[in-house]
Amino acid sequence: MIDIHCHMLPGIDDGAATLEISLEMARMAVADGIRTTYCTPHIYPGLYENTGPDIQRRVGQLQMVLDDKGINLRLNYGADVHLVPDVFEGLRSGRVPTLGGGHYLLLEPSHHVRPPRFTESVFELIATGFIPVITHPERLTWADQHLSDFTELSRSGAWLQITGGALLGRFGKKPQRLAEYFVGEGWADVLASDGHTTGHRAPVLAEALSTAEKLLGTEEAYRLVRERPEAILNNLAQTMVSRPPALNQPNPSKAGKIRGRVTQWLRSRNS
Repeated sequence: MIDIHCHMLPGIDDGAATLEISLEMARMAVADGIRTTYCTPHIYPGLYENTGPDIQRRVGQLQMVLDDKGINLRLNYGADVHLVPDVFEGLRSGRVPTLGGGHYLLLEPSHHVRPPRFTESVFELIATGFIPVITHPERLTWADQHLSDFTELSRSGAWLQITGGALLGRFGKKPQRLAEYFVGEGWADVLASDGHTTGHRAPVLAEALSTAEKLLGTEEAYRLVRERPEAILNNLAQTMVSRPPALNQPNPSKAGKIRGRVTQWLRSRNS
């Protein structure tokens, strides 16, 4: 498996606080079946002033430590980029990194308030040549009232990244229901850990993959953690990647009871 979203770099944001925690996170990832992890610290002006060159340098340093200790995990770089007005300038200057320097960009909207011009900003990124990978829409408090934002953006070329722990209920019932919706209805492109530590938010995916298999079947579930993350790793053009089934058919989910339960729950919330 490949994990495209993880806060493993020590002492750089709200993820691993120390090198020892980073090493334990790496060991947990390897034991879980992850072979490549993208280190993606927050970039949020005024709070986490990380930059692309510094992130790359720190990833190189951590990789050397992993290699020295025999921890068989390959690292790559990126950032959990908050959607703020200067993101376009940051991308042009290189201050804001894409995933591995390619054209896929991990993009985090505001958690509690729908950003002004949200869809317009994502469309502009797509038009500029980037593929925005929108992080954890299921955990945004406003997402259930704006589901069409995400389906519209997905149809327009953005990717949706769901948190493995959310699919397992570790962020509460509402994020779990929304995660089931995005995955089970075939809108999700990628599962990632969004790992921050060794406990509640560990950098693991295997259990979430098992749940995704029940929703989608084995073949499509593995695309969430292998095929599409590998396309990011290889910086493939979108036309060369198999996108989620919802973009090709209206009701792809093989888990009718789960799909019906989620749909009913969403309707009850919006009625």
